[in-house]
Amino acid sequence: MKRVVLGVAGASGAAIAMRIGELLCGLPDVELHLVVSEAGKRTLAHEIGPDALDKLAKFARHHYPANDIGVTIASGSFKTAGMIVAPCSMRSLAAIATGLSDNLLTRAADVHLKERRKLILLARETPLHLGHLRNMVSVTEMGATIMPPVPAFYRRPKTIADIVTHIAARAIDQLDLRQAPLAVEWDGNA
Repeated sequence: MKRVVLGVAGASGAAIAMRIGELLCGLPDVELHLVVSEAGKRTLAHEIGPDALDKLAKFARHHYPANDIGVTIASGSFKTAGMIVAPCSMRSLAAIATGLSDNLLTRAADVHLKERRKLILLARETPLHLGHLRNMVSVTEMGATIMPPVPAFYRRPKTIADIVTHIAARAIDQLDLRQAPLAVEWDGNA
């Protein structure tokens, strides 16, 4: 069983978190561990609906409160295949970049960095100022992958769901959980 941590911060993009949870839940050999920041809860409710957190939590084997830094995912001894923070707010990015482990989401991300495990951050903000960019460079130098949730229009998506699914699948593919990628590979034809 491959353990994956999904962190949801308070940036726009709750639909991506939901789709990542759904896709990971559908993989038979993956155990999903979920942590949602307080701002993430608010964004889920605003963008998806008041029951969004309950829906997302159903995809996870374990759902932890953001203020409980004593749970398994806060320890390096708890082996995982990686962590995705989707969406990743600039506040959470800054905390991760500076080692400020003031909640479970940022602590779990810090653990992934110190243990040299995969950490994928779907950093969401625009436009970016120099502080945002420096934080992105900092976490990249520490081993994280910055993956802004930018649509791939060359795929000619028909719906917003197509865009969300492609971004979610690409993020999951960064963890190398499967032989075949979830995202449809580009075949070189337009």
